[in-house]
Amino acid sequence: MQKIILAACLGAALPAIAQTGEPNPVPEHSFSGNVGVVSQYVFRGLSQTNGKPAIQGGLDYTHASGLYAGTWLSNISWFTDQNAGVKNAPVSLASPGSVGAPYSIGASNAASLEWDFYAGYKNTFAGDWNYDVGLIHYYYPGRFDNLGAYRQPNTTEVYGAIGYKWLTLKYSRAISTYTFGVNESQGASYLDLSALIPLGESGFSLQAHVGRQDYPGKVNVGYWAASGGDNNYFDYTDYKLGLTKEYRGFNFGLAWTYADTKSTAPDNNTTAYMNAFGKNIGRDRVALSVSKTF
Repeated sequence: MQKIILAACLGAALPAIAQTGEPNPVPEHSFSGNVGVVSQYVFRGLSQTNGKPAIQGGLDYTHASGLYAGTWLSNISWFTDQNAGVKNAPVSLASPGSVGAPYSIGASNAASLEWDFYAGYKNTFAGDWNYDVGLIHYYYPGRFDNLGAYRQPNTTEVYGAIGYKWLTLKYSRAISTYTFGVNESQGASYLDLSALIPLGESGFSLQAHVGRQDYPGKVNVGYWAASGGDNNYFDYTDYKLGLTKEYRGFNFGLAWTYADTKSTAPDNNTTAYMNAFGKNIGRDRVALSVSKTF
């Protein structure tokens, strides 16, 4: 996912300290929200909506101690866009009955929403340094009656990040049995180095990012069979360059991303990141975004 999680206090302000000239104390409890539209939802270099727009939004709670919790939602299509067949005979996982065993005639799958829940603790130290540790659950409500070689996409990760000024290094590791629907994938990890650099007094900021997704090199025979592939074919590196600008209370963004995702296994027919529409959901992407905090 690139999730737009921005904060603006909603809680009632504490009374000012009369005639002392002292600033108001930081509220013990703060609530914030965000809503946005993107031309396509790109998460970790992968299009979650097959290049189509998404509406997104979230709510957050922050305690003065550094504890926080929140939730965030977006429409998605990537799960049921996956190819339940092969490259030369594609069938969407939304209706895989025609591809035969291990699928069942008349059964189907449906997943059109990502709903995230997260909580953690963040704080600063030694001036310009900061850190963040927490847990996130990616929940995909839907119908999963005919998964075949796939698994339910619900995923839980723990994460830790350390930052200095505009630079952040973050590590996420899956602790759920499955990671985004891949069998034999517990322990998959994502390493993310990101920067958000203010460009002088222009009001623009430069986004720069490189990330690495790694899956355990399990054979996962039910999926890869004799294709010559294993779960390492889901590994990839992704990059991002973008610009952001706040204007009249709205946040605008333009970003280019690239992920070196493999389309197929060595047999050139069993798909990795090529979906049922013949599109590699990684590779080059350009996304526009506009969001508002409240």
